[in-house]
Amino acid sequence: MNINWINKLQNLLQTAAFCLAVATIQFAFMPNSAYMPSVMYSLAIGLSIWAMIDLGRHLFPSAIETGWPQGMTGLLLPVAAIVAGFFTGSYLGDLICRTFSLYTGPPVDRAAEFRISFLITLIAGVVGSYYFYSINKSHYLQRKMGEARKHADEARLKLLETQLEPHMLFNTLANLRALIGVDPQRAQEMLDHMIAYLRATLDASRATTHPLQAEFDRLRDYLELMAIRMGPRLGYEMALPKALAQTRVPALLLQPLVENSIKHGLEPKVGGGQIMICACTSGDLLVLEVADTGAGEGQGASTAGAGFGLTQVRERLAALYGERASLEFRTDGDGAHARITLPLA
Repeated sequence: MNINWINKLQNLLQTAAFCLAVATIQFAFMPNSAYMPSVMYSLAIGLSIWAMIDLGRHLFPSAIETGWPQGMTGLLLPVAAIVAGFFTGSYLGDLICRTFSLYTGPPVDRAAEFRISFLITLIAGVVGSYYFYSINKSHYLQRKMGEARKHADEARLKLLETQLEPHMLFNTLANLRALIGVDPQRAQEMLDHMIAYLRATLDASRATTHPLQAEFDRLRDYLELMAIRMGPRLGYEMALPKALAQTRVPALLLQPLVENSIKHGLEPKVGGGQIMICACTSGDLLVLEVADTGAGEGQGASTAGAGFGLTQVRERLAALYGERASLEFRTDGDGAHARITLPLA
């Protein structure tokens, strides 16, 4: 049996508190009776019933949803436990009261007290059993909701990745088609880089995350593709500290930012410009930056911050890290700057 003893301790304490409440309510309606015997009887009976039900249910096949025995066993177990627990608890309560001389006051009508005690035990036992049954079912539903939310997030991330890959691929194929007619040699070099990039992309698609070194390698292939098309108008620098090379990040995270810099920053600018990509840490955060010396606030920059690629990056960060990650984007007269922060762990 795989028993969660922490959970059992919590149930035990809740049952004890419930028994004390029952004893207090009973004393409130019967102020002439002694309080301590009511407490001892209530605890002895309540804890006996709890032990027989909460521990005894593990002896039978149980439903996954509730942890409760299935079929008639699920009905007979609490009934038998309430009856057996009443007599067992009554014997233990009487033994405790006699041992510690807790009986005080005038003699009581044992037959009437028996009927009242049994009725209280029956009502409290049914209420307590339903309470723990509902709690177990609620915990199961919460676990299933958590699993469903996790699977939905994973499916959403995969969908975002499949949306990003064709977006980049179609742009590259269009550039390659235009280059074939005017410069076959450069078209061949571009095709070789594209094959290397797609091979790395295929490897990365098998996992949601990959090492930062793999992300930078893919960016280098992509930038080489673009450099063949743009020539000297495109320059780039990449800075990845060795200590961060194996840090895992979401696959295809930076490529949309680089593509955004080329499309909205460098291509509209006659003289082109430079792209700088770097990684560093800030406390317990990983910081990834993509900056360019392109058009900035000029042509095409007004829509850059709300483009397809940046929107997808923001959605992926939100799905993976929630509020712990962010993407900041700004443009000025010197170009554009994108900054991603996400947890190192």
